[in-house]
Amino acid sequence: MFLGYTTTFIKPIKIMKQALTSLFLAAALGSFSCFAQMGSGATPGMDAAMTKLFGKNNAFTAKAELNLRMSEQKEPMTMEMNISMLEGKTRSEMDMTTAKGGPMPPNAAAMMKQMGMDKIVAISRPDKKMTLVIYPGLQSYAEIAMSEKEAASANKDYKLETASLGKETIDGHPCEKNKVTMTDDKGEKQDALVWNASDLKDFPVQLQMTTEGNTILMKFKEVKLDKPAAKLFDAPTDLTKYTSLQTMMQEAMMKKMGGAGGVK
Repeated sequence: MFLGYTTTFIKPIKIMKQALTSLFLAAALGSFSCFAQMGSGATPGMDAAMTKLFGKNNAFTAKAELNLRMSEQKEPMTMEMNISMLEGKTRSEMDMTTAKGGPMPPNAAAMMKQMGMDKIVAISRPDKKMTLVIYPGLQSYAEIAMSEKEAASANKDYKLETASLGKETIDGHPCEKNKVTMTDDKGEKQDALVWNASDLKDFPVQLQMTTEGNTILMKFKEVKLDKPAAKLFDAPTDLTKYTSLQTMMQEAMMKKMGGAGGVK
């Protein structure tokens, strides 16, 4: 009788844990997918075409304001980021608590902060055909192989054609506003608007692109044209490694709720 009572009592708890896990996972993956729209793949960060817009400025650090308007959304999503680049490698540091609007699930940022998942670092390594997605609050990271499309895009040679659209001032920087048309080795074209600051070696302090129906506007501030440390683009040695982003999130949630861990 005692065993029956215990089983009856435990079963709803397990169901509740499963439901909560699904809820948190949906919020995390839903918000995470928003940032994937910055590039063409399944992981967040700047894609190969976007990195070409920086020209010779292939080593820098800056703060960025992101405005992302997805094709099916009326309200854009905005957030603040820190971005570093070093010879084709990029590092994007995102704080979910600064995100506003767009397709973010209700209370997603609050949920992720509660779970220690509000800070996300995405490191793109085209040279190794992989992306590192780091959650400092979870003391964990996932190493994700680039898709064939992402890897191929990173190795494409783009021909850039620039047409001046006049001069504008962005945050005090005198800029040349340019329309840049990028053509890959298959003849596919991608247009972008770029504001190149003459007082920052033509660094693009603002750029705008539309890809797959999603419009991305990025404005850069506190630009430093010095080389960032190479170690910033390496896998962390003091964090737990996973090969699946979903497994990492699910295990973290189960631990928070006192459940058993998943498989790494």
